[in-house]
Amino acid sequence: MKTIVTFTMNPAIDKSSSVDHVIAERKLYCKAPRFEPGGGGVNVARAIKKLGGESVLLFPAGGLTGHRLKDLLDREGITKRPLPIEGMIRESLVILEESTGQQFRFGMPGPILSDEEWERCLHELSAISPKPDYLVASGSLPQGVPADFYARVARTGKDNRVKVIVDASGEALERALQEGVYLIKPNVREFREITGQDIKEESQIKAAARKMVKSGRCEVLVISLGAAGALMVSENVAEHILPPTVPIVSKVGAGDSMVAGVVLSLARDKTLRESVLFGVAAGAAAVMTPGTELCRREDAERLYEKMVSEAE
Repeated sequence: MKTIVTFTMNPAIDKSSSVDHVIAERKLYCKAPRFEPGGGGVNVARAIKKLGGESVLLFPAGGLTGHRLKDLLDREGITKRPLPIEGMIRESLVILEESTGQQFRFGMPGPILSDEEWERCLHELSAISPKPDYLVASGSLPQGVPADFYARVARTGKDNRVKVIVDASGEALERALQEGVYLIKPNVREFREITGQDIKEESQIKAAARKMVKSGRCEVLVISLGAAGALMVSENVAEHILPPTVPIVSKVGAGDSMVAGVVLSLARDKTLRESVLFGVAAGAAAVMTPGTELCRREDAERLYEKMVSEAE
């Protein structure tokens, strides 16, 4: 199997709980909370592990929350390389209102990284040995990190013949695309932002995606359509992958699980189509789990087999 490195600059501690009703101006008594590692690349590494694969996770860690994150990752058996920083990593809170099934998600700001800190993170990434076959750079950028950081990551990947997958949004994604990457996984809103077009119809999205591939900005797009599945677009293929129908418990982590399923399958030498199918299955498996829990291997594999059989 080919090797995978996952990388995030803004990891988090995810706290999740539930309460009967969310009512303003009243003290609310929640159920016992769960604490889990969070942040884009962290969740991708965790989902890869849950799906039966392995990766190496790089992330900055500082303060008490940084120590707690490392402990939580140790409990899950994640191979990791924490990079020390001064500031405390962020926390996030997810509250489920049991009476309605609605989720309330609160994200706290992350640390402010110095130039020396983010430059050291980039150096550690470029110096990792042996070089991975796939590098997943995922998640938001904390304060102090330049908008072209993922572009620098992409350049490092190309210099080392590593296929770089970027799951980000806004200017950070746009700058990475200017450098050129292997694969991106935007949702429709994020795709509209990077194209600068108010595209709505599937044919328009496919046309804009093909244009992006031809321009050399990326080789593959997996555009998340939420409950409608995903569009897979490469130089030779443009296909709408329909998802299986599953009960929706929580949408947290579905995107990271999809990325994990795609890159793990690619690392197992599956075809691009097989990999995207498994990614969609992993994303669907994630919405079946409560709170901030990610996909479960047995669900993802069962849904994948169902999708393959229905496609035949």
